[in-house]
Amino acid sequence: MTARSGGLGRGLASLIPSGTAALAAPSDIPLDQIRANPYQPRKTIDDEALQGLAASIVEHGVLQPVLVSETLNGYELIAGERRLRAARIAGLTRIPAIVRQLAGRDQLEVALVENIQRADLNPLEEAEAYRQLTDTFGMSQDDVARRVGRARSTITNTLRLLDLAPAVQAAVRDGSISEGHARAIASLDRAAQQEALLGAVAHRGLSVRQTEELARRLKQPPPQPDPAAELATEPAVDSVATDRQDSETERIEAELRTVLGTKVSLTRSRRGGRIVIEYYDDADLNRLYERLVGGAA
Repeated sequence: MTARSGGLGRGLASLIPSGTAALAAPSDIPLDQIRANPYQPRKTIDDEALQGLAASIVEHGVLQPVLVSETLNGYELIAGERRLRAARIAGLTRIPAIVRQLAGRDQLEVALVENIQRADLNPLEEAEAYRQLTDTFGMSQDDVARRVGRARSTITNTLRLLDLAPAVQAAVRDGSISEGHARAIASLDRAAQQEALLGAVAHRGLSVRQTEELARRLKQPPPQPDPAAELATEPAVDSVATDRQDSETERIEAELRTVLGTKVSLTRSRRGGRIVIEYYDDADLNRLYERLVGGAA
């Protein structure tokens, strides 16, 4: 197996015991005796790709053995989920397999590294596997980085994807946005802002760099009212009413940002307020004009 560009350190070789046992020939094992890997990081498999692999197996057989561990009731899959499923679709009853005894953590590591090397995991599946290594098996982010051959900063940034708003996570899973887009959106703390930026990416087809720039602008504090415009004799405002008003202002801002696909700031004053709509170039101005007025500028 060849690692994808960038490499993964020692990869699978560091997780499978070396020596004479590593040279053992694969055995043909009944498919019905192999149960799923409980630590499998992959959650989704493309049906079309699976059917293509099954057709290849019908024609050429299983070219690479799966990796399993022996249990009291048969075998547990460690690596080779797609090959196992495709073999069943192809009508095979047995599959070549290499038997290794690995602990739960090592099973997850092997499955994770194999899928990363094949570029088979979406970013959230990768993040969930890293989280399982840290939370379930007590590994530090440095430990995870060493085991899978990634920079620690990569592990940290990937884990941040798990804090994204549900709508943004769904877009990552179905491939609507890239990991680069997701990381830019993750720089925003509030779910409403993340969803507003997601809407802008979808509606305007923003590049990753444009998404990063818009995220930076959205993080800037809203313009403050001019103190000179405030009257010193303005009556006191009930704090509960003020909190309610602030919450309503945030909701309206979020909805306007989603609809217009750009940064919108709403500032209230004693006698009304103002709405600031930002644009970033002439094309963006024309798009906003069409959205607001219904015709070209």
